[in-house]
Amino acid sequence: MVNPTSARRPAPLAAAPREVWLPVRGVLTDIDDTLTRDGAIEPAARQALRRLGEAGVPVVAVTGRPMGWSEPFVRDGTLSAIVAENGAGAWFRDGATVFDAYVQDEATRVANARRLAAVARQVQREVPGAMLARDSAGRATDIAIDHSEFAHLDAATVERVVALMRAAGMTATVSSIHINGWYGNHTKLTGARWIVRRLLARDLDAERALWVYVGDSTNDQEMFDHFPLSVGVANLMRFAAQLTVWPAYLTAGERGAGFAELAQTVLAARA
Repeated sequence: MVNPTSARRPAPLAAAPREVWLPVRGVLTDIDDTLTRDGAIEPAARQALRRLGEAGVPVVAVTGRPMGWSEPFVRDGTLSAIVAENGAGAWFRDGATVFDAYVQDEATRVANARRLAAVARQVQREVPGAMLARDSAGRATDIAIDHSEFAHLDAATVERVVALMRAAGMTATVSSIHINGWYGNHTKLTGARWIVRRLLARDLDAERALWVYVGDSTNDQEMFDHFPLSVGVANLMRFAAQLTVWPAYLTAGERGAGFAELAQTVLAARA
């Protein structure tokens, strides 16, 4: 069932009544262009993450970035958990120990790796300008084609890459920087459910109204639709023409400043 707020343009975050945020028990967030600028977490977002942690509000990142890229953010304590590769795996901290885990078993990942490599070669052969993302060496379960990080592909070319991936039987999504393709039914939402249960022993669907999701791109639409308390950072408007599902609220600030705005809103309601 579609969240009735998701088909409407978002309201300004500042217009939301304080009581909306009183029941919040956790925050789920995208990383690229939601916490970061040019690949680095912005200082305002880093401070907001720290403040949420100190207030006892768990933050779980859910990203299309690779497992290898995600590991340092958990090891250095920036985040307690990251669901990576659009729900395929996660890094998480349990006390002083950091663990990794995957949705698919090793045999499945090995078999899929050969198929992924073949599609990557096909895309680069058939689509002029298509190139693998620079973080590809850290990927375990998907492929990523760069469209806006270090390369630029126009909308028609992005759609051509997506079509080739889907024709090969892959799931394909478009983030603010990459086109991601993988084999399997996992998504950001299924990955979030899995890690919240594993890490916190909590049922994310039962607590759907108690978690906030923050994102910035078209591949966040499933999450915007699922969570009534969904928030887009202001740079989401870059994708206005492609969005069919909107978050409930939109921050005034872009990227890390927008995330910090959301964090302050949640924390102010708890004061």
